[in-house]
Formats: sequence, C-alpha cells, structure tokens
Amino acid sequence: MPKRVVTGVVTSDKNAKTRRVELRRLVRHPRYEKMIRRRTVCIVHDENNESHHGDTVEIIESRPRSKRKRWELVRIVSRSQEVDLAALREQQTQAAKSAEGGSGEN
Repeated sequence: MPKRVVTGVVTSDKNAKTRRVELRRLVRHPRYEKMIRRRTVCIVHDENNESHHGDTVEIIESRPRSKRKRWELVRIVSRSQEVDLAALREQQTQAAKSAEGGSGEN
C-alpha cells in the first residue's frame, strides 16, 4: 500500500523537530447540505526545524516515531507571509534611536 502524501498548514512550531500541521477540508452536512469546515491534526517530524508557523508544507506517512507522531516533512510548499509585529516595532524604535543619536553629535 503506498504512503499517503498530503498538504497542510503548520499551526505550531514550539517543539524541537516536531510540528503540528492542520489538514483543512469542506464536508457537506448530510441533512442540511450546508458546507462545514473540518480539520485533521497531524503531528509531523521535521528533522532540520525548517518549517515555521503558517507555512504550507507537504507531509508523508512514516513509521511511528512516538505516541502521536506518524508523519514526516517532505518539503515546504510556501513560506508564511505573516509579520511579527513586536519584532517590527522593536526594529523601528532601534532605527529611530540610532537616527537621533547620529544627528545629535554634530
């Protein structure tokens, strides 16, 4: 039986070499026929800690590595476009301080 290969989004990268990936899908309700959002959560082994929160990744089934970890990272399909606002504000304040310090010396 071939190993399944699926694409999902990384929702947690807090653990070393481990990622939480969500596989999202739409399902039609049997009676009301409304489209319902469903998700499957896969715990994925990421040997080199390449992926980060928000990245779209391709994963493949593998041998059990722990109690819940049954998938391996194949590749990163696309990087996240999310911006860390705290880091951005810190960078802007550092730039403002260096600009004030440079003009005050003359």
